[in-house]
Amino acid sequence: MASSPDPDHVYSLAYEELRRLAATILFGEPHASISPTTLVHEAWLKLRRSPNLTANSELHFKRIAARAMRQVLVDAARRRRAEKRGAGLTLVAFDEALDAPVSTDDQVLALDDALSELGRQFPRQAEMIEGRYFGGLSVAETAELLGISEATLSRDWRAARAWLAAELSRAG
Repeated sequence: MASSPDPDHVYSLAYEELRRLAATILFGEPHASISPTTLVHEAWLKLRRSPNLTANSELHFKRIAARAMRQVLVDAARRRRAEKRGAGLTLVAFDEALDAPVSTDDQVLALDDALSELGRQFPRQAEMIEGRYFGGLSVAETAELLGISEATLSRDWRAARAWLAAELSRAG
C-alpha cells in the first residue's frame, strides 16, 4: 500500500503557486490588511492544525489550500467587522465569476455565506468555485478533481455564477 505524500513536502512544492494565487486574489488592493505571503502562511497553519490533513495528490492539496485561504480571508473580515475598524477595506476581486468586485468586508462575508449556501444546495458547484477562484485551478484541473467533463464544468460554472450573482444582489 502506497503512503500518502508528506504534507510538508507537498506544501514546499506548491508554495510558489499558492503564493502566486494569493497575490492574484489580493492584486491591486493597496488597503488589503493581509499580504499574499501572510495569506499562504496563515492558510498553512490552519491546515497543519487539522488532524485529518491528507492530501492524495498535489491537485487535492490545492483544493484543500483553497478552502483554507477562503477561511483565512473570511476570518480576517469578521475580525475587522467585529472591531468596527477598517470598514471598506478591499480584500478580494471576484469579478471573473460575478462581473462585479467583492471589495468590502461585508461583501466578503456575504460571498462566504452565499458559497456556504451554494454548497448546501449544489456541493459540486461550490467546490468548483472554491477550486477555481481560491485554488487557482484551471478548467481541466477542476474537472479532473471533480470527476466531470470540461463541458459539464462549463455549464456548472455558468449556473454557479448566475446563482451567486442573484444571491449577492439579494444580500446587498
